[in-house]
Amino acid sequence: MSARHLLSALLVAATPLQAQNGQTVDWREFDAYVAKAARDWNVPGLAIAVVHRGQLLFAKGYGVREIGTAEAVDTQTIFAIASTTKAITAAALGMLVDEGKVRWDDPVTKFVPTFQMFDPWATRETTVRDLITHRAGLPNADYLWTGGDLSRAEVIRRIRFIQPSYSFRGGYVYHNVMYTVAGAVIEAASGFSWDDFVRTRIFQPLGMTRSVTTLAEALTKANRAMPHGSRGDTLKVSGNSLADAIGPAGSVWSSVADMSKWVRFLLDTGRVNGKALLTPRTWAELFRPVTIMPPWNENSAPQLRLARPHFRTYALGWFQQDYLGRQVDFHTGSLTGMIAINGLIREEGIGVYILSNTSTEIRHPLMFRVFDHLLGAPPRDWSGEMLALQRADDARDEANAARAGAARVEGTSPTLPLERYAGVFTDSLYPTVTVTHENGRLRYRFSSTQAGTLEHWQYDTFRVLWDDWWRGRTTVTFGVGANGSADRLDVAGFELRRARR
Repeated sequence: MSARHLLSALLVAATPLQAQNGQTVDWREFDAYVAKAARDWNVPGLAIAVVHRGQLLFAKGYGVREIGTAEAVDTQTIFAIASTTKAITAAALGMLVDEGKVRWDDPVTKFVPTFQMFDPWATRETTVRDLITHRAGLPNADYLWTGGDLSRAEVIRRIRFIQPSYSFRGGYVYHNVMYTVAGAVIEAASGFSWDDFVRTRIFQPLGMTRSVTTLAEALTKANRAMPHGSRGDTLKVSGNSLADAIGPAGSVWSSVADMSKWVRFLLDTGRVNGKALLTPRTWAELFRPVTIMPPWNENSAPQLRLARPHFRTYALGWFQQDYLGRQVDFHTGSLTGMIAINGLIREEGIGVYILSNTSTEIRHPLMFRVFDHLLGAPPRDWSGEMLALQRADDARDEANAARAGAARVEGTSPTLPLERYAGVFTDSLYPTVTVTHENGRLRYRFSSTQAGTLEHWQYDTFRVLWDDWWRGRTTVTFGVGANGSADRLDVAGFELRRARR
């Protein structure tokens, strides 16, 4: 951290403030709490910014950008902000609404004539609002972008092959791919790519000079955090997710210094330095609940079991729930080895933004700790309580995995000689998989960046041991046809067919 950034962090952290109950907020105590939480959660690096009633009260970096180095995280360090990008995309659409170029309930085909859903009726009825509220009836389709080979246009084209899993507007399933279509709407209505629109209409007016829209741009920046993951008990640098193909859903990289400006913009009803970039009506529309989410239960994520919200909804790029009688608008972001959270209590002028370079849930307890500080709530060890729940959940998941492994049928052999499993397997929706026979073993390639070795599991089922350790294991099963070769491949619920030579 530079001397200037360190001094700034210390001065901000030392600023006294009256909480809602009249007590003074002790930011030095909060600073110590964050530092301890980072150690407890085994986080390499973390940065946090707190805004209240238009003022930046606290901003600081903790730890390092890359484990094993002395490269400190500061408020200018850029991280992947992941799905907190979605609120930026929603605001960009709002600007076009204000200009009369888009209406929230316009059909998507007005802007993207080639857009198709599996059901022709849904194609006609899907609106701009549907694209950003996770209610379009589709199951998760992240397999379309995680390989990194498909363009945004091709990802959008393949939506037509996704069969619905629930009634249109009749439920909730989180969907990154539909936000990619929202980016295409922005391009059609504005004449600018989503990237250029966000850069010129949001980043530049807000002074977000460290923010970029793609991993390719981020890789050119100094002071950039590296993603990390756990391999056994060891924390190691991993690879970055390839999210550029779904840019409007989650490809932005930024720093907490920049994102604190975004938070202030949101809390100030869409204004920056007194100039409105959104009309009050459109700003309010961003936070109007649209999709009702399922209530929490004892199997829910730890943050829900601790916060125990009475309602859960999704607005235009925002999760919503209640806390201490106030509405919380927030969004998390998660990519390989990177996490983020943006939390707002608009009626109190409270905003918090957190970034970290490993996949933990440290973000929620720190967000609620900020809320407690500024609302004058009794102190609560959110980090300690959530860490205990997370460890119990992790132990349960490990036990389940062990039971699944124990169900393996030992002593079986593949039906065919290994070379007969080699081939190219295709599907109209799922990305092409290539299996080759090399040096007496089978190699599995999902994309130009993802490949691994097939390890026999049982019968004609194999496990992909990915070359990149952080990708874990994937189970695939071959089907043998009448021709005596593997003519199909079952993976992730899809049946891929061998391509004809």
